[in-house]
Order: sequence, then C-alpha cells, then structure tokens
Amino acid sequence: MFNFDEANRKGKEAMDAMLKNYAEIAKGFQAIATEATEYSKKSFQDAVAHMESLAGVKSVEGAVELQTNFVKGAYEGLVSEATKLAEMYADLAKSAYKPYEAPVAKASKSAGVPAATAA
Repeated sequence: MFNFDEANRKGKEAMDAMLKNYAEIAKGFQAIATEATEYSKKSFQDAVAHMESLAGVKSVEGAVELQTNFVKGAYEGLVSEATKLAEMYADLAKSAYKPYEAPVAKASKSAGVPAATAA
C-alpha cells in the first residue's frame, strides 16, 4: 500500500537537498562574479596608470619599451585570471553535480549501465 507519510518525507528531503545545492551554486557564481569584477577593476587601474606613464615619455624608444612591458604584463595577468576562473567554474560544476552522484550511480547500477556512461 502507498504510504503518504513516507512519500511526503522523501519529497521534503529531495526539496531540501535541491535548495541547499542551489544555494551553493549561487555562492559559487557570486564568487566568480566578485573575482571577475576585481580583475576588471585592477585591469582598468593598470591601464590608467600606464597611460599616465606613457604621456610622460620623451622618446619613441621609451614609449615602445613601456608599451611592450605593459602588453606583456597585461597578457600574463589575463592568462592567470582566465586559468583561475576556469578552475572556479570547474569546482562549481563538481559541487553542483555532487548531490546527484549517488542517485545516478544507483540508477545506472539497477539499469545495468556503467555510471560514467549514465552521467
């Protein structure tokens, strides 16, 4: 016979787990947005400082050297930040999937399909 109390409890547990997972995902996206905002602010400040330095240069050679150093530093900073953001996105994806690992493994086991294929 169908047990409504048991079904209600299971539904509440599933809803609580889902809401907790959504809260963790929201925190992850917030951390990513904060990191991107901080990088954008720093990048803008560096560009303003570079333009001020460039305005004070007296020779073409000095300007070329200053510009070369700025571009090199900006590129290295961009690569570093992109790597950091990629790691943050990967961690977010792992934490978002974590609550579903056990149910997927259980369902794939009962269906006779390897868990890696089912995911």
